[in-house]
Amino acid sequence: MKRLKEKWGVTSNFQFAIILIVFAITGSTSAYITKPIMSWLGITKDSMPLVFYYLLSLLLILPVYKVLLVLIGSIFGQYAFFSAFVKKMLHRMKLGFIWK
Repeated sequence: MKRLKEKWGVTSNFQFAIILIVFAITGSTSAYITKPIMSWLGITKDSMPLVFYYLLSLLLILPVYKVLLVLIGSIFGQYAFFSAFVKKMLHRMKLGFIWK
């Protein structure tokens, strides 16, 4: 825990707890939101092979997760941390041009 706090530049245990809560909420919410979006797009388990369904699901969860991470992080007062986190994540995925 100490090493993670140092890596993220977090000084207080309260801020660290808030960040972990935001990650938990965002992960669950992005998975929950992706299902109706896929259904709305006409992508169902019955309409295609499961491999493609889960691949498309994963591809859709990634952008939804990033947007929700910044939104939910902002609600919890951690916009600066999560915007930098998403920016770094996009840069590592060679998609840094999206944040500009």
